[in-house]
Amino acid sequence: IGEAGLDLGGLKKEWFELVTKGLFDPNMGLWQSSTTNQMCMQINPASAICCPEDHLLCFRFLGRVMGKAMFDGELVKGHMVNHLYKHLLGWPVMFNDLKDLDEVYFNSLKQMSAMGAEELQYVDMDFTATEDLLGMVQTVDLIPEGAGNMVTEDNLPEYLEACLRYRLLGRYEAQLNELLLGFYDVLPEPLLTIFDFQELELLMCGLPKIEMNDWMAHTEYSGQYDRLGPNHEVCVWFWDIVSDYDQEMKARLLQFVTGTSGVPANGFGSLQGNDGNIHRFTIEGVSLDMCVYPRSHTCFNRIDLPLYETRDELEDKLRIAVTMASTGFDLE
Repeated sequence: IGEAGLDLGGLKKEWFELVTKGLFDPNMGLWQSSTTNQMCMQINPASAICCPEDHLLCFRFLGRVMGKAMFDGELVKGHMVNHLYKHLLGWPVMFNDLKDLDEVYFNSLKQMSAMGAEELQYVDMDFTATEDLLGMVQTVDLIPEGAGNMVTEDNLPEYLEACLRYRLLGRYEAQLNELLLGFYDVLPEPLLTIFDFQELELLMCGLPKIEMNDWMAHTEYSGQYDRLGPNHEVCVWFWDIVSDYDQEMKARLLQFVTGTSGVPANGFGSLQGNDGNIHRFTIEGVSLDMCVYPRSHTCFNRIDLPLYETRDELEDKLRIAVTMASTGFDLE
């Protein structure tokens, strides 16, 4: 930007912040906000239209900047959707990753998976997907000659796998390849095997400054905690346990419930849900018959917290739920 300065660490830190902030800016056209979490960014499938000459070069450059930032211990100004961190680590993506990206689409595929032969024949689906790129509607084959292959009960698992592969990879495969190649130019993939995808986000984006008073003040209570709210014994235990967590564990809890470790610039009072509206952090009281471990609903920033009988039981179950979330296994 033409300013003279002596770099003792501050200029480099500002450079990484300004460059990554600019590249992640949706107005540039390379990235767009996730439909389920306005604080997370996903690759824009229409980036070739927005930046026709150099969009792939930008993704390769961003990958190198992200790798260099992580190598130097600097921070990246942009949280990505979870499955992109899995791609960086070489982890397989799972069907539940689609829920974090587009819950409506996830639920429609889930309903479809339960259909019988007659229902599938009535739906009359083939192996294609419709893509709307800035007003230009295109039909994309999910498999070779997909338009000529109808979905039947026999090939339904193949169709669901093709949908998953397209939504989490195929829509922006060229852009993702460049991002990964740039990242691996600086940090070889084997060096990343010691991390899970949640730790990788924290390393790249930093630990958020979580103000407990702000968090507690902007939390809502529902279900069996609706009447007593923060005065319910289990909620008192919950906040007592969370207050004792270090910053990393608090950030992982926030990841578990909201899908990202980021805190809105205006605090927890402006936490958004998947529809872009304000959805405050919510603790819902459920019976132990419904679930043994706490479970999260990231689209609504809600945690289902069973009515535990002791503080120790709550502490153990909460820690297991939060730390095991990165594996992708359902604890129910």
